[in-house]
Amino acid sequence: MTDLQITLFGAGGVFIVGVFSYNKWQEYKAKKSVERAFSTDHDDVLMRDGDAPVADVQEPVLRQEPRFDAAPAAKAEPSFGAPPATAVPDAPVHAEPSLAGAAEPAPAPAVAPAAEPVQEVSAASEQATSLVDPLIDCLLPLSLEAPVRGDKILPVLQTLRLVGNKPVHFIGLHVNGDWEPITHGGVYTRMQGGVQLASRSTALNELEYSELVTRLRGVADDIGAEPEVPDMMEVMAEARNLHRFVAGHDAQLGVNLHTNGAPWAISTLLVALEKQGFDVRPDGRFVMPDGDGGHLFSLSTNVTLAEETTPRLTLLLDVPCVAPARDGFGAMVACARALVGRLDATIVDDYNQALSDAALAEIAGQVQEFYQEMDAADIPAGSTRALRLFS
Repeated sequence: MTDLQITLFGAGGVFIVGVFSYNKWQEYKAKKSVERAFSTDHDDVLMRDGDAPVADVQEPVLRQEPRFDAAPAAKAEPSFGAPPATAVPDAPVHAEPSLAGAAEPAPAPAVAPAAEPVQEVSAASEQATSLVDPLIDCLLPLSLEAPVRGDKILPVLQTLRLVGNKPVHFIGLHVNGDWEPITHGGVYTRMQGGVQLASRSTALNELEYSELVTRLRGVADDIGAEPEVPDMMEVMAEARNLHRFVAGHDAQLGVNLHTNGAPWAISTLLVALEKQGFDVRPDGRFVMPDGDGGHLFSLSTNVTLAEETTPRLTLLLDVPCVAPARDGFGAMVACARALVGRLDATIVDDYNQALSDAALAEIAGQVQEFYQEMDAADIPAGSTRALRLFS
């Protein structure tokens, strides 16, 4: 190795050591600058000795768990009139009288309860509830795009009145805030449809429900509405349950009168029945009016119109359609007894066996039990709800 090479190697080593030393010096200066910039005279709270006094440290807030033995605070209901009264601070708590003989505190002054507003239900609202009844109808809400007039939608609604033998009704939310049957001149913001789930003969079935949904969508399109269609399986289950109840309470009681002699002439019967108070309906039925446009029970001659005589009459009470207060069975038995004297007859059952007073009293007791069952199901005999189901 020549002297020139040795000199170059030495110079390179000195240069490298100089660069390394310069970098270490710059690093040291930067570190000291950072320490001066972020240094502070305040003590670190987390590193402070536990015995050292701490100034201006806020007391921790204790969390209060809910208690079920203390009297609950009075709930302030939203008010739409006068502002709510402010609570009186430190009001004394009324203590219940002790059962151990301690002195009873002075009774707190009685505060008269505020009179609750009487909510009057209009006749139209009652009629709307009877037409679309959540207990016996499948509800079909319809959201309207804009308020509609009854005159405009009534012709469309008339096209959907029956599905099978199940009636379909519509009611509307009037702009005055009341639900009512849709009428001419009314303006409605919402609508509700309803199809009866069961009748005396059948329950609403899948075919009828499918037809209803199809026709309902057409009606909704014509009036600018969007229907909410319930699930078919749920509706079918409700319909079957309701029909089981109807079938189990479809009771009709008959009391027969049999002649003790020759058959009665129909012409003679007509005079006797009119004197007893019966009305002859256009279909040829004899009915006993209830005084309110309906009837308590009916009477059949058990023969065709072509016959001139009959040996037997049957008085028939449709039990679920007559309110208990009218005592339809008692009125029917009283009528039968009056006709016994007028026509020389005997009260018999369907097998021509005489019915004693004890047997009639037992039947009357069963009728009362029947009424109690219908009341328990919230379908009282003779109510609008019952008349719809058993018509």
